[in-house]
Amino acid sequence: MGGERWRRCAGQVGRSAAVWAVSTVTMLVLAWILPDFQLRSSDGDSVTTIALTAALGAGAFGVLSAVVWPLLVRLLLLVPALVLGLLVFFLNGSLLLLALRIEPSGQAEAAPETAVIVAAAMSAVASATGGALAVRDDDAYRRRLYRLADRRRRRPRSCPSTPGTVVIQLDGVGHDVLRDAVDRGLMPTVARWLGAVPGQPPTHRLTPWRTDWSSQTGASQLGILHGSNHDVPAFRWYEKDTGEVMVSNRPRNALELQRRAVRRTGDGGLLTDDGASRGNLFTGGARELALVLSVAVRRRGNRSRAGYFAYFSDPANAVRTFLSFVAETVREIGQSTRARLRKEHPRVSRGGLYPLIRAFATVVQRDVVVAAVVGDLLAGRTVVYADLVAYDEVAHHSGPHSRDAAKVLQRLDRSLALIEKVAEHAPRPYRIVVLSDHGQSPGETFRSRYGLTLGDLVRAGCGLPVPRRARHTLGPAREEESQTGAEARAVVRAALHRPVEEHEEEQRPARRSEPVVLASGNLGLISFPDVPHRMSQEEIDARHPALLPTLANHPGIGFLLVRSEKHGGLVLGAGGARVPLDDLDTDPGPLAVFGPGAADAVRRTHSFPHAADIMVNSCYDPDGGEVLAFEEQIGSHGGLGGAQSRPFLLSPLAFSPPVEDGEELVGAEQVHRVLRRWLREAAEEDGETGEAGGEAPLPAKAGRSGGTGEAEEAGEQAA
Repeated sequence: MGGERWRRCAGQVGRSAAVWAVSTVTMLVLAWILPDFQLRSSDGDSVTTIALTAALGAGAFGVLSAVVWPLLVRLLLLVPALVLGLLVFFLNGSLLLLALRIEPSGQAEAAPETAVIVAAAMSAVASATGGALAVRDDDAYRRRLYRLADRRRRRPRSCPSTPGTVVIQLDGVGHDVLRDAVDRGLMPTVARWLGAVPGQPPTHRLTPWRTDWSSQTGASQLGILHGSNHDVPAFRWYEKDTGEVMVSNRPRNALELQRRAVRRTGDGGLLTDDGASRGNLFTGGARELALVLSVAVRRRGNRSRAGYFAYFSDPANAVRTFLSFVAETVREIGQSTRARLRKEHPRVSRGGLYPLIRAFATVVQRDVVVAAVVGDLLAGRTVVYADLVAYDEVAHHSGPHSRDAAKVLQRLDRSLALIEKVAEHAPRPYRIVVLSDHGQSPGETFRSRYGLTLGDLVRAGCGLPVPRRARHTLGPAREEESQTGAEARAVVRAALHRPVEEHEEEQRPARRSEPVVLASGNLGLISFPDVPHRMSQEEIDARHPALLPTLANHPGIGFLLVRSEKHGGLVLGAGGARVPLDDLDTDPGPLAVFGPGAADAVRRTHSFPHAADIMVNSCYDPDGGEVLAFEEQIGSHGGLGGAQSRPFLLSPLAFSPPVEDGEELVGAEQVHRVLRRWLREAAEEDGETGEAGGEAPLPAKAGRSGGTGEAEEAGEQAA
């Protein structure tokens, strides 16, 4: 026992010495390359003195990185995430400057901007060297893997032998987009799982499912994680009883939606049994949280930010992620510039802060979430649910079938490959489920086609002053759009009944009489805040006789949903179409083009207490699969029409089929029930490795069987 302890200590000392030596050489090379980084006095020093200075400086920097850095990052957890990712990069340089100051010779010096570069290079080299040496030692390999899991105990916890479940949500990736990416070779990992690679039998099945009318993350993820998305009519909506606009990705609103779901179901959520929630809007009942929006509202004891600490506590991670962040920002600027020069259509503005927002979603959020999932696997958690939002963010602005979005799919596939590789070395077997919360439908914006927003059209229908820019609803129309543009102009003129005078823009009506118009992709919601109840079609006609005809007959609008005192609910369409909700099965009217399931989705939303006075869905072109977004997005989701309502569920063959043959998987709440069933199946299954309640087995040593070394390297990249 004593000899083993000494060998372990000697191995650790040897690895530390090797890392120190490599860091010293790195510092010497950088001092030779960079003019503003000096390791000798102005009078000149011997080679031995310079080398000693480098060794002392590298040692001091290593100690500060190990001791001071984690404390600094923990103190910075209250800093906004986007700022934190940038700030840690420069803090690393400050630690190097401090190390040079306390170095005994006092001869080393560096300019502040040079110190940032030197610190970044040394952190990366030291991390890579330590990882390469650690894989040669069983104990060191185990400690390194469990350190990625943010372990606080020396021995791993007891871990059951039953399979764990990892659910990865690829935000916004539709079923057809995934299928196309597999066929084009963009996602080789998914292709292998589906048996699309010659010689590889399938391990997963691909199942499409249909969203509710509100095809967006707030409704879908709430239903998947908490079993209920009742009364979530859109991404944003107005609640008359509180006078508040609810927004699904606003922290306090997300927390309220989660509370409502828990009250309705009487259950904490999908992840209550030893679960982890990573990068989601809602907790799902998990105790292990990272980047979860619904707990971000809590000021004290905010566990959502812990994921940042676990990730950025290693300065090499901060450097790597920051460099990728900069590269992604430059990539977005280049891609948007190319689209503008080529005059691509449709196109939306991609300036302002968007390049930084895209880089955060596609780099920082992905890296931190994947690292957290790696830690969960190595800790042996029972169920993990993680959301990767990269594709959804890029597709909104570049289009769901664009080259930009295809590049994101390739990187997401690499993340899935990493998670699969790490799962092979986890202390229990794992099954990986991949799903999406919705798809995206392409198409230009309502405003770009008709020259006015939905809000402008509503104001026209109410006889309210319309902004000057909206009076010319097409401007210089493209030839192929002239017909729809002329129809739109005629509708607006008919609604106004009179020309708009110049001075009318200054005559603003009382605020309480103006409707609240909100957009969620190609779904619009119109509410009258001064009326405490949901207005009926009869009340709306009495108050604004031109409004409903203006909306229903506009060529950019597919249908309206309103409450009716006579019929309970009505679907309105062009040409005076009026179909009661009870008659939609036999006479779908304007819903016919939206396909099967549209009538049920509309009826369900009509039952929500906070459905808007007027629910508006844009038109849909089934030939091109295009909709018209009421927001500035050329890839949109939120309503009915096309791929946005058709996400996917990719599940292991070891689980029972999601639905029986011939049946359809409908609604996020049914997806929740399917996942619940799978978790029960896993809990009742005999484990393939280890014994229940026993100590977690040691992951295979690198080099023993092919690919283990790759897992260690992958773990380093993720952690």
